[in-house]
Amino acid sequence: MKDIFGIALQDYQQGNYSEDITTCSSLDEEDSIPLPYLFRTFDEMPELEQKALSLCQGSVLDIGSGAGSHSLYLQENGFEVTALDSSKGAIDTCIRRGVERTVHSPIIDFDKARFDTLLMLMNGIGIVGELNQLHKYLLHLKSLLKPNGQILLDSSDIIYMFEQDEDGGVWVRDTGHYYGQVEFTTSYKGEKSEPFSWLYVDYRTLSNACVAAGLQCELVQEGEHFDYLARLW
Repeated sequence: MKDIFGIALQDYQQGNYSEDITTCSSLDEEDSIPLPYLFRTFDEMPELEQKALSLCQGSVLDIGSGAGSHSLYLQENGFEVTALDSSKGAIDTCIRRGVERTVHSPIIDFDKARFDTLLMLMNGIGIVGELNQLHKYLLHLKSLLKPNGQILLDSSDIIYMFEQDEDGGVWVRDTGHYYGQVEFTTSYKGEKSEPFSWLYVDYRTLSNACVAAGLQCELVQEGEHFDYLARLW
């Protein structure tokens, strides 16, 4: 797949910022991801992200690190943190920004070390793609934890995006899969990615999946718009 995010991150890091990443989803919505937001400081981060960073313990694996903003904050505060991303351009950006430990790999293929905290922010669990893959990923994440380790992740229940009838019921189009599984394409400077799946998982579904995987699940904090932070162990 074309490394749309990586190319965009490298452009911004090198001072070539002229446009943002455009996303198009199966929910018939077009949106954009402002590149400056991916380089935000701690004070510019949403409250849920700040809370997650405050809960980190010991050695940390920042999964889907992107430009490395979370890794840099943790590193600057004395944590032994490793930034992991499947995007080569993202990892190059992390290195250029000063992240000391990096891994270029999809998380599902990584098994080289164990950590006290696995950090998955900006709907990091979305990398699972499809709900039927969630169990497999949770088992793999569990295998990367040291004794008494934890997983911190945020996600959203996107049921709010569907039409509600007068009785309070929600009309969800029958696509044959879980409503939180969304197909995306991304575009940047005339280049377009192949379609890929991204998972938004409601807390109850996540909690049930954790039970099946032998993990405890705690709802740490809810955001203002159907988003939440969870702790797994």
